[in-house]
Amino acid sequence: MTKVLLDEEGRIQLPEDVRDQYGEEYRIVQRPQYVALIPIDEDPLEGVHEAVGDAFEGVSSEELSNQAISTAKADIESGIADQDSEE
Repeated sequence: MTKVLLDEEGRIQLPEDVRDQYGEEYRIVQRPQYVALIPIDEDPLEGVHEAVGDAFEGVSSEELSNQAISTAKADIESGIADQDSEE
């Protein structure tokens, strides 16, 4: 886990390896106890298609969106639990 600090203007700079792996654009998710950055694919639908092929053919975009949000929340909570166990 990498520690980053805010600069004088409230900005954080992500390490180059993180930017290389996840890209340059993120959504900020505010939770009661933490803040998370969720990477945004340049073309989210293309990213899903590359990852799973035609597995979601016939599934509505709303269903995909709800599933993605649930998965992201679970991943974040799992990451927080892992951090707590390391401390």
